Amino acid sequence: MVYVGSVGTGFSDKEAFALRKVLNEIATDKPAVALKRKGVIFTEAVLVAEVQYRAWTHEGKLRHPSFKGLRAKADEADVYEVDADG
Repeated sequence: MVYVGSVGTGFSDKEAFALRKVLNEIATDKPAVALKRKGVIFTEAVLVAEVQYRAWTHEGKLRHPSFKGLRAKADEADVYEVDADG
């Protein structure tokens, strides 16, 4: 896994509270990626989120990411590496 940025938009207050409840249940002290940030709560990497974004930055991060929802476990969504250089 590689950290590619944070998502801070795309959900209502109600959805944010519901998501926080889900994330609290899978919180861990051991991050899934090499990342050191203050005030961050890490979770086990067991969920798949759908995120829309505009482009990749030169640093390999998502530009303007927006949360679209959690994927259902039953849909067996593929997770794969995307080449940020195109």
